[in-house]
Amino acid sequence: MTNKMWGGRFQSGPDAIMEEINASIGFDQRLFRQDIAGSKAHAAMLARQGIISKADAAQIRKGLDQVQAEIESGRFRFSRALEDIHLNVESRLKALIGPAAGRLHTARSRNDQVALDFRLYVRDTIDHFDGQLRDLQLALAEKAAAHAATVMPGFTHLQVAQPVTFGHHLLAYVEMLARDRARLTDARRRMNENPLGAAALAGTSFAIDRHMTAKALGFDRPTRNSLDTVADRDFVLETLSACAICATHLSRLAEEIVIWSTSQFCFVKLSDKFTTGSSIMPQKRNPDAAELVRAKPGRIIGALVALLTVMKGLPLTYSKDMQEDKEPAFDAFDSLSLAIAAMTGMVRDMVPDAREMRKAAATGFSTATDLADWLVQRLGMPFREAHHVTGRLVALAETTGVDLPDLPLKSMQSVEARITRDIYKVLGVENSVASRRSFGGTAPGNVRREARRWLNLLKA
Repeated sequence: MTNKMWGGRFQSGPDAIMEEINASIGFDQRLFRQDIAGSKAHAAMLARQGIISKADAAQIRKGLDQVQAEIESGRFRFSRALEDIHLNVESRLKALIGPAAGRLHTARSRNDQVALDFRLYVRDTIDHFDGQLRDLQLALAEKAAAHAATVMPGFTHLQVAQPVTFGHHLLAYVEMLARDRARLTDARRRMNENPLGAAALAGTSFAIDRHMTAKALGFDRPTRNSLDTVADRDFVLETLSACAICATHLSRLAEEIVIWSTSQFCFVKLSDKFTTGSSIMPQKRNPDAAELVRAKPGRIIGALVALLTVMKGLPLTYSKDMQEDKEPAFDAFDSLSLAIAAMTGMVRDMVPDAREMRKAAATGFSTATDLADWLVQRLGMPFREAHHVTGRLVALAETTGVDLPDLPLKSMQSVEARITRDIYKVLGVENSVASRRSFGGTAPGNVRREARRWLNLLKA
């Protein structure tokens, strides 16, 4: 049988394999709200321009409302034979209102229709992410404010480097997430142009008003080149790129939670809400939520690479290859949304162990830099010489089996005779973090101010 939505060009139906590879309704049905919103705006514009009657436009709008209600209630039956969300909606609309439904597709093509639907969907997704990321920032900033003076080791190469505060560490992720939000917002601004009216690829001979549909759908303006409009998937690529970076940030925090919750670190504890047990080892409490967040970038980065690969060699304008843009993107968006929600829950749930953090911060000669700075400030040594003297003192302490604050004054003076008892004032971890008052430093006063600043911004 012929496909009635295609018209007279085809005399028989598709092979079963063709139907299988061609149909997208299994995944693009989630675009129904965007598809119906675009059709309503298009019909209203056609009526105002006198291209269709106001009566037909009213019927179309009423019918589309019913189609949306049926889909939202679960009563709508999607058909694979109708390929995609556009033809499924149009077919049901025709069954509801008759011939007037056939006028809806005047002056548009599925090419500009899908470009519209996907832009609207990605735009809605970005807005959703922005709210989620704000909530995660808020959770981090609240915990940072509560632990502005909680000392922990700062690491480089996963080796103890210098003491920092837990609040300062958490605020580092607030900054990362702020950049993630800015990237997504910037992508949203760039994509916020109306594709409707590009039609198949060349525009249309009908006297349409693209500015009207742009305004109705919340776009800043119409797109300016019909060829680029239907060929463009930059907006998806850019969003996926921002998602991949965001997921990488979440993965880094997830990895730290995994490390911090081990019995070797004991820095934080997660409750039963975000951990699982073992089928054989009754003592286990596994940070599975963090591990799964750590893994999600694999899917999200994969979606970005997949779409880049699809688009890399396509000539202008539309090719069916571009149907492969949605399924990986949908999976990536779902994965990131779930990862953000899980991370927000873990941040609110985790309880830091201040005693264990401080104990770890006091190991590994973490105040060696403070000692070197003291030699520069009090004795006027060039820093390179102070670095060398401090290295000798660290070696002496290591040989003696003590940390720097426990090294006797006489032992220090055997390396540098001018060292006085004042040196011990800078060697405690609390003294160390308190001294880091430079802008952006880890001093508790700095952290409190920065946490308050973020909380005010996020709650505004």
